Amino acid sequence: MQPENKEQLRVLKANAKALKISVETEQSPYAPDFVAMVKNAEKRGSYKTVDPNDVWGSLNLK
Repeated sequence: MQPENKEQLRVLKANAKALKISVETEQSPYAPDFVAMVKNAEKRGSYKTVDPNDVWGSLNLK
């Protein structure tokens, strides 16, 4: 499961505990400040989408 916020995560963990189900959580391999920077750029629309089949063309480098 992938909860959207900490409240959903808390509720899911509480339900799992009540049902005696073990829960494993994984830490993100990315630094929190990097994740925040990427999310803010996405909100502002200041990002580029790269087509893996045409990387150079996606970046206007052809």
